[in-house]
Amino acid sequence: MSHPDSQPSTTHVTFTKNQQWFVRFFTAVLIDLLVLNLFDEYWENVIIDSFTISLLAAILLQVLLRVTIRIEHRISAFFDKRSGTFNKFLKLFSLWAVLFGSKFVILGAIDLAFGEEVLFLGAYHGIITFILVIVVMLLAENLVTKINQWVGLIGVVDS
Repeated sequence: MSHPDSQPSTTHVTFTKNQQWFVRFFTAVLIDLLVLNLFDEYWENVIIDSFTISLLAAILLQVLLRVTIRIEHRISAFFDKRSGTFNKFLKLFSLWAVLFGSKFVILGAIDLAFGEEVLFLGAYHGIITFILVIVVMLLAENLVTKINQWVGLIGVVDS
């Protein structure tokens, strides 16, 4: 039993940037794994041969999505240093091209890595299905981030 006059103990834990990166990456892979397997189980347009393959696919997807985001940020930073309407247009067009084109590159990498073990079927050789899966993954990652931020605020408000 605690003494009535004692204050609840608070522990301050510090994480390095590498630890923070790992936790974010690991969490994102688990979210992607969940999304991939739910699509595999409930939609005939997504076929994944095994849990192990879906885990490896989730890791590859997360790596390639992070590379895509890094490229987007570099393009944005490049054009942010320049003024003018034409540069704004070039920025938007370049970002769109990377966003759209990267989905074909990522789908090709999935096909190269896993072949018939991971299939996205449907319109336009499965690209629409694949884009939908990616959008749901990003929405799920964003939702988990928002929930985590909200949970962090509860402790601040209740203190």
